[in-house]
Amino acid sequence: MKKIGLLSDTHGYWDDKFEVYFKECDEVWHAGDIGSMEIADRFEEFITFRAVFGNIDDYKTRNIYPEKLRFTLEDVDVMMTHIGGYPGHYDPSIRSQIHSNPPKLFISGHSHILKVMYDKKLQCLHMNPGAAGIYGFHKVRTILRFILDEGNIRDLEVIELK
Repeated sequence: MKKIGLLSDTHGYWDDKFEVYFKECDEVWHAGDIGSMEIADRFEEFITFRAVFGNIDDYKTRNIYPEKLRFTLEDVDVMMTHIGGYPGHYDPSIRSQIHSNPPKLFISGHSHILKVMYDKKLQCLHMNPGAAGIYGFHKVRTILRFILDEGNIRDLEVIELK
């Protein structure tokens, strides 16, 4: 069993609440637009950290984190990218890959819109944690927490950062 913290679109903004809300997690995943290596380094200092780069990330970030990340944890096949769309509206950059070999959990960011949807056709859960930073059109900053356990994704929590 692994407890996961998920966020996206920090755009170089650090909030000390990240450490508070993610302290019970085993890993934190960032779905892109980290904004600076300083933010990534702060996560790396206190927790196992997985990330993909986003469209605003610089060459340093792109040299360390991939555009797409695919891995298995707790028997859950996970695919993560920054610009990915959502069920029925997958981005062209990922569409053929997700249709030919769907993961159990597909994570993207970019839209700044919190969205969790199940794709019945692909039998794939999609998560977009919204935006955790202060830059963008969103009105509420959000992060997610959930548990991966023997092939199951459970106990999803939506956390609004005031």
